[in-house]
Formats: sequence, structure tokens, C-alpha cells
Amino acid sequence: MSKKQKKMLVRILLAAAMLIGFQFIPATGWVRFVLYLVPYLVVGYDILIKAAKGIKNGQMLDENFLMAVATIGAFALAVWEQSGDYTEAIAVMLFYQIGEWFQSYAVGKSRRNISELMDIRPDYANVEKNGTLEKVDPDEVPIGTTIVVQPGEKVPIDGVVLEGESTLNTSALTGESLPREVQPGSEIISGCINQSGLLKIRTVKEFGESTVSKILDLVENASSRKSKSENFISKFARIYTPVVCLSALALAVLPPLVRLLGMGLAAEWHVWIYRALTFLVISCPCALVISIPLSFFAGIGGASKEGILIKGSNYLETLSKTNCVVFDKTGTLTQGVFEVNGIHHSRLEDKKLIEYAALAESASSHPISRSLQQAYGHKIDRSRVTDIQEISGSGVIAKVDGKEVAAGNYRLMESIGVPYMNCHKAGTIIHIAIDRQYAGHIVISDKIKPHSREAIAALKKAGVNRTVMLTGDADAVAQQVGNTLGIDEVCSQLLPAGKVDKVEEILKRHTGQGTLAFVGDGVNDAPVLSRADIGIAMGAMGSDAAIEAADVVLMDDDPLKVVKAIRISRKCLRIVYQNIAFAIGVKMICLVLGAFGAANMWLAIFADVGVMVLAVLNAIRALYVKKI
Repeated sequence: MSKKQKKMLVRILLAAAMLIGFQFIPATGWVRFVLYLVPYLVVGYDILIKAAKGIKNGQMLDENFLMAVATIGAFALAVWEQSGDYTEAIAVMLFYQIGEWFQSYAVGKSRRNISELMDIRPDYANVEKNGTLEKVDPDEVPIGTTIVVQPGEKVPIDGVVLEGESTLNTSALTGESLPREVQPGSEIISGCINQSGLLKIRTVKEFGESTVSKILDLVENASSRKSKSENFISKFARIYTPVVCLSALALAVLPPLVRLLGMGLAAEWHVWIYRALTFLVISCPCALVISIPLSFFAGIGGASKEGILIKGSNYLETLSKTNCVVFDKTGTLTQGVFEVNGIHHSRLEDKKLIEYAALAESASSHPISRSLQQAYGHKIDRSRVTDIQEISGSGVIAKVDGKEVAAGNYRLMESIGVPYMNCHKAGTIIHIAIDRQYAGHIVISDKIKPHSREAIAALKKAGVNRTVMLTGDADAVAQQVGNTLGIDEVCSQLLPAGKVDKVEEILKRHTGQGTLAFVGDGVNDAPVLSRADIGIAMGAMGSDAAIEAADVVLMDDDPLKVVKAIRISRKCLRIVYQNIAFAIGVKMICLVLGAFGAANMWLAIFADVGVMVLAVLNAIRALYVKKI
């Protein structure tokens, strides 16, 4: 609890104690007035000051003005009637402040969630100079610097591990408690906590471009993008408040005048002024103005704790309406890690065929080339390889130990006139020819992520009508992955521009049926992420372009988080709609009762403060998303 909240609580308790205590003091007249004025000012002085400033600045039609007019009016009526009953005026202010305290506590809780995420920001980076470690500002560390991260320290900048092995706590980024193991060659992102061994890391980004900086920027700016519901409530309050003020004024003036001039009866000004004041208290739009933005804020805060960064409440609202999810394949549903899955029709030993292929492909940085080198399992001796020719879209031809080795797809075999054997297995097929004689082929395929199939099933269970996968891979590979995962529609052999066209086509088919979400991770996915109704990027290993273009970022690249993000957004929107319906419904009923004299100031207190407290407590539920 903050100092401000503690101070407010003390004021509330002190005013309540005085209000109860004064019931037992037999004071009358001005003494009683002054006694009751003390708790009123103790609990409500800040509201009166805000109302006065609003009047001075020409912005008086807000909840502070309504509270000030209603309570001062109630005091004035008690003086006019000489009843000495000032309890209602103090009670209105007291309960209003209780509601404000609840709202402040709820916002504070949401902010603490965000603040805990902000703790991932490292304060320093260890740079080795002259044999000693020197702590420097992460902003001052250039790309390519070797930094040292000791056990218990945060990784300050994205990089690659040069030396050391350790486990990393990534819970602040991903929401998952399972530690991640790293070793030399492992990519490492900032914001993780090094749990065990000492690590030497070569930085690959500046601090301002690192993962941790991007996360903090996304979260800090999320509240600036308002949803349609929030904008509606803001516009509603701007129109609603002056309307109810004019209605209250009419209620105070017109019925007495009609009674007096039209019917020849007593005007009963005090009765109608009391009803008008009750009407004002009931009409205060606090529950809507406070609870709706709070619900979105809490939803974004709760999602961020689970490693789901939503860039604004407008995206949270759009995400809740998702009924079609389109996935990129490589790096999204699959790991983007290729491995050798088979060797067929080989005229040599399998190991020898892989050796020739790995040496021929040794100059390439393509993932398939790396998978061949990994399968070979030995250090590449580049002195054995000469005359390397890379043939775009086909493969490579090189001299290995003086023999001409061609390694590539069927087009390469056709171009050099070598008959090849087709493969019945799905995957990337690397045909090998040695001295223009077919030597066999190697099947390489991408690994499916552990939770991909579960994520597709969970999406359908959550009410998503259609799942689609887009990929540049061959149709056989794409269909095998799609069938394995249970994808409804598979679109293969697409170039980046083709992906955008395909998403445009799907959007036209789904017009009026909800929103379309696209999930991707690569640079080539950025245009599609921008075009979709809602773009979701894999943030841990995804490209900067994809993260920048996306509306939602998943920090641990787990497809199951797509389902969780949709469920969080739907829970948040349910809470918003519940609060809107409840607040407007109760107020409308009480306003009618108040206008006809069937509601007193105590019912008005419930209609205002009671509804606000219940709406705020309901909004806090958006924070709790762990079990979703």
C-alpha cells in the first residue's frame, strides 16, 4: 500500500469515527453544524479543491463537481430545514472516498504487476578491462563487445554465449518458471537472470535495440492506445454529465413551479431540491469512467506477467473477437531447426554421403547446410573443398578431395543431366551426385514445436472457427505438417508477397465473421502481421521487424500462448461488458426512483459508490490470468 493510500485510509477511518461519535453528543444549532463540518472537511477537502479548480478552469462537469454540489446542497438543506441531520452529506462524501480508495488500490496492484516486469531492466553490464571487471551503463556498450554475466545477475544485452554453461531464469520475460540451459553458441536475450555458471557473451545489439528495452517500451506505451469501449465511455461521460446536471436542475425547479403556478399548491422547494441532489449523487458516472479503463489496464498487466505483451487496449479488444488464426510455419509452428531424417538410395556408406554433402555445403550459412554439418559431426576441413559454385534456388557444386560433388534439389540434378530417384518421404530432399553419378539423397525436415498440435486443438476448443498455415515450403512438406497438427487449410509454396495476397483473400472470405489473427516470426512475416486484423509475433527469437509490426508479442515463442492471449482478452472484455451493463442498469433504475421520490440519499450512495466498488472489484479479476 502506498503512502497516499495509507493517508487516504486514515482520513476515511478518522471521519467515520467522528461521524459515529457525534451521534452520541447532544449538540444542537451552530455547534452541531460546526462539529459535523469537521469530518466532512477531513474526508472531502481534496474533492472540494478539485471541484473548485474545475470551475476555475471551465471543466466543472465531472464527478468532483457532482459530489461537491450534492453534499454542500445536503448541508444547506439541513440548515434550511433546521433538522440538524448532516449525516447524509458526510456519508455521501465518505463512501465516495471509500470507492476512490478501492480504485486506487486496484490501479496500484495493476501497476505493481507492470513494475515487477520493469525490474527486468539491468542497471549495468560487466565489461572486462585490463583483467578486471568494470560496471558500465548498458547504453554505452557497443555491438561486438564481450560482457561477463555472473551468477545472480541479469543479462543486460542480447548476445551469443562465447564461454561458459548455465541455466537462465526467463520467468520475467515468458511467465514460465522452467529454466533454460545455455552453452557456447547459444543465443541469449536480455532480461533473463543467470542462475548458475559464469557466462561470457558477445553482444549482437545495442541496449536500445535489445529485447528488454523493446519490452519496456511496449508496456509503457500500451495504455496510450485506447479501445473502442474506452473511447465510447469517454464520449459517453462528456455528454452524460452535463445532461444529468441539467436534468437535476430541471427536477429542482420545474415541478415546484408547476405546483405553484399551474396547480395553486405549495411549491415544496426543499422536497424537490432534495430529490435533485439525490439524482445528482446517483448519476455520477464514476463506475464507468474508472472501471472500464482499469479492466483493460489490469488485463494488459496480467497478460504481461504471463509473457504476452499486448501493445494497447484496442488490440486487446480486437483480439477477443478472433475467429480465424493464420500461422506461418517455420519458427512459429516448427522450431526452424532442421535435422537429417533419412538417407535413401545411397551408393556409399551413409556417413560418407553426409560427409560429401556437408563439405560441399560448407560455405553456405543456410539452415539446411548447418543441419548437414551438424549431422556430419566433425570439424569442417575447408582445405578439402575447392571450386565452390552456388546455384541460386538449386544447390551447390564443389570439388571435394578432387571429386565433383553436386548437392541440391531435383532442378540441380536436371541441370547437370543426372537421373535422380524421387523420395516418398515429406521434407527437403538433398540429392547428391559425385562425378556426375547419382549417389543417393538425404531427407531433411523441420522439427514441430512440442505444443503446436495442442495449441491448434485448444484454439478450436476456444471457439476459433478456422486455422490456416502459410508457408513457402513444398506442398508435400506443408501438407504433412498441416495433417499432423490438425490445421484446417494449408497454403504452400508462397513467396512473402503471396502470403499477403493469401491473407487478403482469407479476410474477404471472413468479412463480418470476426477478426483474423496472423502469427509469425520472420522478417518476411512483417507485411502480413501489419495487414492482419491482429498481428501476433514470436518475440524470443523472432525478427525485430516482426516484433515491430505486430500488435501482440509472445515472449517465449510457445504457440499455446496464442490461445492464452485470446482467452485473456475475452475474459477482460467480459468484465468490461459486465461493468457497463451493471453500472448503467443500476443507475437508470435508481435515477427513475430518485426522480419520483422513491429513493433517498442512502440509495443514491449505493447507486454511486456501491456500484463503483463492485465494478472496481470486478475489474481487478482481469489481473488473474494464471489458470486461463
